Amino acid sequence: MNRLEKAFEQLVGRAALIPFVVAGDPDFETSFDILRDILAAGADMVEIGLPYSDPLADGPVIQAGAVRSLQAGFQLPDSMRLITALRKETEKPLIAFTYVNPILQYGVSRFFTDLAAAGGDGVIVPDVPLEEAPQLAATAKEAGIAFIPLVAPTSGEDRVKAICQQASGFVYCVSTLGVTGERKRVSESVQALVEAVKRHTELPACVGFGVSSPEQAQEIAAYANGVIVGSAFVRRIGELYQASQDKEQARKEVAVFVKQLKEACM
Repeated sequence: MNRLEKAFEQLVGRAALIPFVVAGDPDFETSFDILRDILAAGADMVEIGLPYSDPLADGPVIQAGAVRSLQAGFQLPDSMRLITALRKETEKPLIAFTYVNPILQYGVSRFFTDLAAAGGDGVIVPDVPLEEAPQLAATAKEAGIAFIPLVAPTSGEDRVKAICQQASGFVYCVSTLGVTGERKRVSESVQALVEAVKRHTELPACVGFGVSSPEQAQEIAAYANGVIVGSAFVRRIGELYQASQDKEQARKEVAVFVKQLKEACM
């Protein structure tokens, strides 16, 4: 049983909390400390966004986090180094979120081999359509990396089925059309999308894009297996570290937000 399977199996009567953080934001050491604190505060696993200069699926908040990371000199090999360091601290799943171009530039086989060697468990590549995913999914599988696809509210039943057939780890259900970013309310179509996924796979169905508050997390946790929160974390990290010279206090505030979300997922 791999770490992802084990993490979901251990959930009893609740949904997994899956925070997203941009690797290297605002710098390597602070990013490492934040991720370690998030896991220690109760997150069941983390998505680690590999900074990229053209993140098509990301809204302005996560784009700003990527800019901060890149301006600090953070590059893809540093992401592998960060994951390696985290793996020494935790047995919880570590999932890379990246785009296809960085993978191609790094080398597909090398990317998945290095990610596995670093201790990564899964990968999410939002700009790879279903028709172009099989090769990446196969290479990931060979390296022992779960290939986690996205399904959108506009995905028809047949497409949902086809996407689920390629999935491993879990299926990422996009809660709203457009880019990532905090939303005031959860779309009414999300539950139907989760139900469609569950008709075609026994893998967990997790919801992300736009989830920003404990109230929204509680709503989603009632029908999904996991709640993914990204922009709300990245925004807090940006604000706290720009406004405060007290890094310890900033880290504590991020950990408090984790605990609030975790309680909402119960």
